[in-house]
Amino acid sequence: MDTAKRIAVRARLAIFGMQEGGLLLVIFLLGAILTFCGGTVKVPKLQMNPQGERERVFTEQNGERVLVMEERNKFLNAQNLTQLAKDTSFIGIMAVGATLVIIAGQIDLSVGAIYALASVVGAMVFRTFGPGGALANAPPHEALLLGITACLAIGTLCGVLNGAMVTALKVHPFIITLGTMAIFRGAAFVMTSGQSVGDFPEVFRNVIRWETGDGLSLVPLGVLLAVTVGGAFYLTCLAAGRHVYAVGGNELAAQFSGIRVRLVKLKVFIYSGLTAGVAALLAIGYYGSATSGDGQGYELDVIAAAVVGGASLSGGKGSALGALLGALIIKLIDNGIVILGIDQNYSRIIIGAAVILAVVLDQFNGWWTRRRMARAA
Repeated sequence: MDTAKRIAVRARLAIFGMQEGGLLLVIFLLGAILTFCGGTVKVPKLQMNPQGERERVFTEQNGERVLVMEERNKFLNAQNLTQLAKDTSFIGIMAVGATLVIIAGQIDLSVGAIYALASVVGAMVFRTFGPGGALANAPPHEALLLGITACLAIGTLCGVLNGAMVTALKVHPFIITLGTMAIFRGAAFVMTSGQSVGDFPEVFRNVIRWETGDGLSLVPLGVLLAVTVGGAFYLTCLAAGRHVYAVGGNELAAQFSGIRVRLVKLKVFIYSGLTAGVAALLAIGYYGSATSGDGQGYELDVIAAAVVGGASLSGGKGSALGALLGALIIKLIDNGIVILGIDQNYSRIIIGAAVILAVVLDQFNGWWTRRRMARAA
């Protein structure tokens, strides 16, 4: 019985001590601060009309039609939380892919450019099936199939190119992806001449912007959760996922163990490109257009989300759930800056500081772990 109790206590301590537990605590604290310090705001009251559409509520005062307002917490309201979930989804999806790359001991600086190129190509295909396009009369399922395929295929192809050059040329991924970042974004600019691409079929936008009865669009969040679950399953339940950790932890030992190191590296870059394509697909469906400037600065947000989520830049450590929670923390910071009325120019400074702090804490944790192991020996 005593042994069983000790095992149970150790299990509980392990749960509360894991990286994701700390991230959840940070998210809870940030949410509490924004809830109690953000204040309230008055917004128009909405209701559903007989046609099932949301409309503003008016009342009669002194013979005049007056808009009814209601007071809501700036942070803790359905609209803000849905917006936060949507903003987190685009970064979080790419952060899951970037986490796989970082766990393998690699880095991908081109995710924002892949996002831009995939969104532009997907937008051009969808525009062909739009109201003014050459294939406007084509069946809706063809528009969806070809547009989705084009967007995801471009993201995957960019990942293949990154992985192939890193493994074949044996050049550090920082240099390769820094170059492809410029190439991919330049290609997007050349294809569009810097112009916005829009005018999509309604069926596509209706799918991405599908709303619940309260007017809340949850499709991006649903895709984020699906990608996170898929990434977690790959890393924890499949031998291929364990190979990623092995390569990032000790590449030479992994090679002598019979692991095909080059193939593992190629795969993680492909997954990173694919997730960028998925995020781009959701973005063009949600916003209704794409430009070559889309995704500017996403490299910092995505890598920050992965690192804050527990991925070690030295490789061998990280999780898909951590990437999701890291992305949520990054977007909570952005959201909090707006709610608290702080100059938004400080957001980059804060996120950069968060990355440095996360890396320093990871280094300290590694030093402390090695010290404890040395004492135990």
